[in-house]
Amino acid sequence: MVDLTADFFSLFQLPRAFRLDGGALDARYREVQAQVHPDRFTQGSDAERRLSMQWATRANEAYQTLKTPLERGKYLLHLAGRDIQAENNTAMSVDFLMAQMEWREAVAEARQGGDHHELERLRHRLQGDVAGRYDELGRLLDDARDYDGAVDRVRRLMFLEKLIVEIDDALASLDE
Repeated sequence: MVDLTADFFSLFQLPRAFRLDGGALDARYREVQAQVHPDRFTQGSDAERRLSMQWATRANEAYQTLKTPLERGKYLLHLAGRDIQAENNTAMSVDFLMAQMEWREAVAEARQGGDHHELERLRHRLQGDVAGRYDELGRLLDDARDYDGAVDRVRRLMFLEKLIVEIDDALASLDE
């Protein structure tokens, strides 16, 4: 049966790495869920049903964490004993903060002007930038084991992912 104390990578018998095979993750998740799903334990004792629920919850949490690059990066840093200090450390380079302000202004202008095409263009550009940053994060975590550099990249990616959500919200508001 599944080890509830295992880290999320071990739970799915995957290497502890940022660069994951998504297909392998999906397949292992389905295998684990098939073993622990509460429907398999409907005739079991209360303790077995409770434990099954804990296993299924743990498997779901692990899967959700590992399938999302940002969450996977945060989790790897956690396993390496690095705190990203997202809540209390907002220090960023001036260049990065200026770029953030420019992005936000462009999004606000496009939203105010009802410019769906410009919002799509901004989203596409930002997604390209984010993809490159995830590649860099993979190199820092998997190849260089540069956890301090990875902490900085994860914190930046948190800002950029939030900006993508803001663009999506702006696009949705224009579609209404």
